[in-house]
Parts: sequence; structure tokens; C-alpha cells
Amino acid sequence: MKKRPRLGCLELVLLGVFILSFLLLLMGGSGYYLLPRLAEDAFGPANPALGEAQRITAVVELLLHREDLNRPLDKEGQPRTFIVRPGETANSVAIRLEESGLVWNGTVFRTYLMYTGLDTTIQAGEYTLSPAMTPREIALELQDATPEEVEFNILPGWRAEEIAAALPTSGLSIRPEVFLQVVRTPPESILPADWPSGKPLEGTLLPGSYRLMRNLTADMMVRTFMRAFDQAVTDDLRNAFASQNLSLQEAVTLASIVQREAILVEEQPLIASVFFNRLKDGMKLDSDPTVQYALGFNASQNTWWTNPLSASDLQINSPYNTYLNQGLPPGPICNPSIEALRAVAYPAQTPYYYFRAACDGSGRHTFARSYEEHLQNACP
Repeated sequence: MKKRPRLGCLELVLLGVFILSFLLLLMGGSGYYLLPRLAEDAFGPANPALGEAQRITAVVELLLHREDLNRPLDKEGQPRTFIVRPGETANSVAIRLEESGLVWNGTVFRTYLMYTGLDTTIQAGEYTLSPAMTPREIALELQDATPEEVEFNILPGWRAEEIAAALPTSGLSIRPEVFLQVVRTPPESILPADWPSGKPLEGTLLPGSYRLMRNLTADMMVRTFMRAFDQAVTDDLRNAFASQNLSLQEAVTLASIVQREAILVEEQPLIASVFFNRLKDGMKLDSDPTVQYALGFNASQNTWWTNPLSASDLQINSPYNTYLNQGLPPGPICNPSIEALRAVAYPAQTPYYYFRAACDGSGRHTFARSYEEHLQNACP
């Protein structure tokens, strides 16, 4: 006797639809309304755009596979990237989800999307999906391609206001003024180790790339930056600052000046050596970036760093103006990179007291021992 061939998935679905449709006829009017009510209780209301025949067919199929729609394919499954291509149909997405091992049955998943109306609102984009998610959870996830995390970058040499200005287009919900309030008047619990109480956090917002949750608060964001600062500024660095007779804030302040003066990272230890030599001999630092910081935002140039500086700019009455005041300014003028901090911790040993931009446009500087030599290095 020949064995009867096994029915495939599609045949089983069609058979189930036939049987339940037959039962509906036997049950009469009450049965006609019973199954849609069961489906609505299980999956929510049906998409009103569906025709009557489509709705009944979808209801029957979903009720037959109710369990599969509410259980994950693999509870131990690991997250993976799934990309929905622009213009891709819901049917194509459902098929690829099954092929990728993310849902039990692509056909049933597609029917669920159609029944709920979610098939018309799938967004193109990159998703992180897992077989540990139920098909219904995956369907909802595909409605928003916006990742839960965003990448936020702080560039070396940015002052706090420039970081704040990047917030509105970052994908974070933090208002610039709220962020600046935390930076300028931080609570004690947020301060990095050895940072003086009551001092703003300018200088400790370590440049780099951060992965941040979209819904975090300004306080949480700054705490993240402080943890990065504490991890980067190791005990060895702090001991090196102390060997230069600098407190942590003083070291960060000097590093912030080095950061704004240097174009090339490899020159930072040389520039640091110039400032150490000046401080040792009681000379003023005469640093343009400290004046730029004191001047604040230049509306006509649309920048926080006025360039070029005029003779009157150099006379601005500010404790940050190192052309008028001896020693370090009262605090950092920007947020220096870890390389600038290391340059202050381990400066080059040189006889230089002066430097100026080289005339070749390379971003390099020429260094001089005396003011006369410094003048000779001027561009023709």
C-alpha cells in the first residue's frame, strides 16, 4: 500500500481555513462573529482596510497559529543585524525573517502584519533582532528604525558651549541649556576624582565617541563623560602631573591651552615645554586661545574662537587673558584630548620659550630660544 503524501505548510493552512469556514457555516450567525472576536482579543482590532474575505481568512490563520506568534523561535538566540531595504515589501521582509531564523513561519508573520495593518508602516533601516523575541515583538520593532542608542562625538578642543550646540541634532532629548547648567554647577556626586568642589567641569568632558541611550538625562550624560575622564586619566598620569607641581585642575588647564595651540598631535609635548619654561621663569604665557576664550562667541564670525585677534582684543580685561595676567588662567579654556593631557604629564625637555606657525601652511610651528630668534622666524 502506498503511503499518503504529507501535507505542506500552505496546504495545512488552507485545510484549516476550510474546516473553520465550514464550522462557521454550521454555527450560523453567532459563529460568524465569534472568531473575529477571539482574534481581536488575541491580536487587537483588524485593519479596517481589509475586505471581509481577507479579514476572515486572516482571522482563521492567526487563530490556528496563535501559539507560534507568541513564542520565540529560540529563547537562547543571540541578537543579529537585520536590514530592511528601502521599498522592500512586507512579504519579502517576512520571507527573509524566516530564512534568517528569526521567526517560525514567514507566511503567518506576513498575515499578522496584514491583519494589524503593520505591513504598511514597516520602516527601512538597520535593526537588531533576536530569535529570543516573539514574532509579534519583531513586528513592532520593525515600525521604528531609530536605534535606542546614538553615537555622540566630542571633538578635541571644543568648549562646553560647542558640545551643547551639537545636542539638538544628535538624536538625544537633552536641551543645551540644561546640559550647560550641569557642567557649570555640577553636584558633588558627579565630580571626577580630585576635581575641586564647586568648579565647572570644563576641561573634563573628554573628547571621543560615546554610545548613549536616547532617553538619558543631562545629569546621566555628564556622569558618563566623568567616568570616561577618570578611566583615561590614570594614577600614572595624575602622579606625573604632581611631579610637575600641578594639581589636576591646573594640569587640565594647561592641557587645554596646549590643545588649542597645537595643530599636530606630535607637537603638543614641544608646545607644553614652552609653557613650562615660561611658568618656571615667571613669564606670562601670552596665549591667543586664552584671549579667544575670554572674548566668547563672535557673532560676525559665527565662532567661539575669534580669528584673527586685534590689538584691542589682547587688552580684554579678563582673568583668562594670559597677555595681561601671569600664570595659568583660573580654569580650562576647552576640553583637551588625552594626548594633550599626556603632553602636559610628559612634556619635551627643550630650551624654547617661543613658537609661531610655520610659513609653509603645514600646521607645524617653529620654535625659538630668544625673542630675537622668534622675530627672525616671522613669515616674510
